[in-house]
Parts: sequence; C-alpha cells; structure tokens
Amino acid sequence: MQIIVSGQQVIVTPALRDYAEAKLGRIVRRFDQLHDAAVVLSIEKLFQKAEATLHCARNKTIHADAIGADLYAAIDVLADKLDRQVSKHKEKLTDHHRQDARETRYG
Repeated sequence: MQIIVSGQQVIVTPALRDYAEAKLGRIVRRFDQLHDAAVVLSIEKLFQKAEATLHCARNKTIHADAIGADLYAAIDVLADKLDRQVSKHKEKLTDHHRQDARETRYG
C-alpha cells in the first residue's frame, strides 16, 4: 500500500512522516484490501489537524480527521478513528451466516 503524507502550511519532517506511516501500518495489517492512503497534516490557529483518506477495494473510500494539541497526538487519534472505521467495514464484508444452516433451510 502506498502512503502519501503531505503538509498544508507545515513542513513534514522525516520523523513525522515515519510516525504517520507506522501508525497507518497498523491499519494495513488489520485489513489488506487497502490500495492507498493520503494523509494531510495542517495547522489551524491554536490546534493541529490530521486528515486521512483511504481507498479500499470495490471503490470504497474511508475518510477521517482529528485534532490534537500537537501533530503526534492528532495522528494517534486519527489512527484510532481509522482503525474503528476499517474494522467496521471489514465486519460488513464478512458473511456471518453458517453455511450448514443455510443449506438445510434452502436446499
């Protein structure tokens, strides 16, 4: 999966880039049908903001944003939000019906 980290009115240091890629790597390990991710880090007046857009299989797009006291905290909150959204999406894709029961009912 390709992870693109960019900054809006902020310089993205290699440490920030590595931190964001490591946090999003946790999500990739959970769900392997992700194509690419775009992370945008920005600073607005008194708080730092992190936004991410993930592109999955079947043209599904997952978007989340988070605000924190610093960019590292915002990336942490963002990763938690994306983790919940990806696990919910993965749960929807899973067939929870037992195959044996389905075959006995419907022939």
